[in-house]
Amino acid sequence: MRLVLVGPPGAGKGTQAEFIAAHLSVPKISTGDIFRANVSQGTPLGVEAKRYMDAGKLVPDEVTINMVRDRLAEPDAAEGFLLDGFPRTTPQAAALDKLLADLGTALELVLELVVDDDEVIRRLSGRRTCRGCGKIWHVEFDATTRDDICDRCGAELFQRDDDKPETIAARLREYAEKTAPLVDYYGAQGKLVGIDATGPVEDVTVRAIDALRSYGG
Repeated sequence: MRLVLVGPPGAGKGTQAEFIAAHLSVPKISTGDIFRANVSQGTPLGVEAKRYMDAGKLVPDEVTINMVRDRLAEPDAAEGFLLDGFPRTTPQAAALDKLLADLGTALELVLELVVDDDEVIRRLSGRRTCRGCGKIWHVEFDATTRDDICDRCGAELFQRDDDKPETIAARLREYAEKTAPLVDYYGAQGKLVGIDATGPVEDVTVRAIDALRSYGG
């Protein structure tokens, strides 16, 4: 099966992508992994991407799409794949459709993890990171026995800037502006399936796999 996973920050895409890819026996492909692989291997695309990143600029869509093309052409993706974190915009989605058509295939399904903004802010703003060992705790879902002290190493916990409510709200606004239109794009193609991404991780995984089974996955 060839599918894309979409949803706002904090929806649990990374976690669910791992479970779903394992269930389908297909590779989980994220743009972050692709970028790191190309940069570390010093490929021409990696060198070009690094030039933009070092300058503090966004890597152009053309470079990203060419990296995705190369990754999808690898043998392990021949029978299917799960894309996590790409596409992020409708122009990228259109480019992906063309890329797959050139490869003689097409997306079969786009799975949307549905969660409201208040839940996202609750999930992300409750995270606390240990200054010592780096473990991430959560004030509600995975609390330490002593406030602001890591149970693993005894070091102080802190809230990263990325986990502050105002930062999360800004990320959600950006998602609504740039990425949420993908829902309409894929909905018009009849490929979109939304699932409730609230509740325990295991429950969300069951809903996702049930949805996939309805489409032959």
